[in-house]
Formats: sequence, C-alpha cells, structure tokens
Amino acid sequence: MFDIIGDIHGCYDEFVSLTHQLGYEWNNETPIHPENRKLVFLGDLTDRGPQSLNVIEVVTKLVENQNAYYCPGNHCNKLYRYMIGRNVQQKHGLETTVEELSQLSSARREDIIDKFTTLYEESPLYLTLDNGSLIVAHAGLPEKYIGQSGKKVKTFVLYGDVTGETHANGMPVRRDWAATYKASPLIVYGHTPVEEPRWINRTVNIDTGCVFGGKLTALQYPELTTFSVPSSLPLVKEKFRAFP
Repeated sequence: MFDIIGDIHGCYDEFVSLTHQLGYEWNNETPIHPENRKLVFLGDLTDRGPQSLNVIEVVTKLVENQNAYYCPGNHCNKLYRYMIGRNVQQKHGLETTVEELSQLSSARREDIIDKFTTLYEESPLYLTLDNGSLIVAHAGLPEKYIGQSGKKVKTFVLYGDVTGETHANGMPVRRDWAATYKASPLIVYGHTPVEEPRWINRTVNIDTGCVFGGKLTALQYPELTTFSVPSSLPLVKEKFRAFP
C-alpha cells in the first residue's frame, strides 16, 4: 500500500500536513504509518519553496530506513549536479536551495550534500512497484519506454515530451504523451502543474502546483483516492497547464 506524493518543491509545512491527513504519525522527525503504508516521492523535492533542506532530511531518512521510495525529478538532477561541482545555472528555483545551503555551517552543509547525493545516486530513474502494475516516473513514461533505460528515457522521465520550444510565459512546450498511452501499468507522474489531478487513460498527474499556490496532492494506491492540502504560497495561475 503506497501513498504517492507529487512535487513538494520545498513546501515542507504542506508536506507535514498532508502526511497527517494520510494517517502518518511523526516519530523521530519522520512520518510512519501505523498500517505500514509507504510513502513514494516522484521527484522535485526541492527548489522554489521555503524549506527544501527539511524535505531532503526527512526523505533521505525515510528511504535509508526503507520506509519510503524515491525517484528523481529534473530539479533533483540539477541540484545533484550542483552539489558534485558541475557548472549549473542557479535559476529556476535552484537559487533558493543554494541560499538555504549557504546559511549552514560547513559541517551541516557537507552532511546535507552527502545525504542528498547518496539518495540520488542510489535511486532508480523511475519506480516499478506492485509487480509492474504501478510505475512512478517524474514526468511520465510512455509505453515504448517501459522497462527501458538510456539517455532518451532519462530525458523523457526528467523533462517530459519536450519539443524544444517555449510558451510565452517561458515554460517549455510539452506534448501530451498521456493522451495516447495504451499500456496496462498505471503511470503516476507530476512535473507539469495542473489545478486538479489529471486522469487520462491509465495515467494520473498529481503535481497540483503547491509551490505556485495550488495544492500538494497524494494518491493512495491501490485505492486510487487522492488527498490534497492547500498551499500557503500565493497563487501564480499562469504556471498551471490547461488541457483541452
């Protein structure tokens, strides 16, 4: 039994509220469910929101203790590359996490970096759960890539079906891959903010734009019920994608 949480983006308070709503009890600063349900994180733990490092602390502890599953998102990938010394641009939200890191002592900063880089390096690109009936991938996974890996698969999982173009608001143009999905595994993903969980074919997008003033959403599996808590941040409506 899983509780899959969409893009948290440093919205730690909403994350805590959502786990309480799902029935988790916080022990030793981590949420544990009395019925042994497991949390599943589909990436983009950090950036843009106010408490990215708190989210990292909790998720790394949960995964390390085998109480949760995690797969990375594009923001996780960029933060990882920053942490290992790659030359990445500190914008699109990364600058908020870097600022949090800069406030720490050298020892605490190195501890956080060690925790997150270990989490990232030891995590799969996407999660295959319930004997293949459930797949959790940050930006989604078309049927042709199920069970596959490689550069093209990684690009799709992290960024979606991008065209290379951008909208007027600066956001990348992404094809609606879920509209043509026909395989049987349920694909749970996020990455593209939508106002409400979007169900189409055997897919569901649960990124309801918490960091843009929307909601933080979880999907319970196998029940297929959703729970949400409202964001404490101001609404930025242009960041949400509308579908026909």
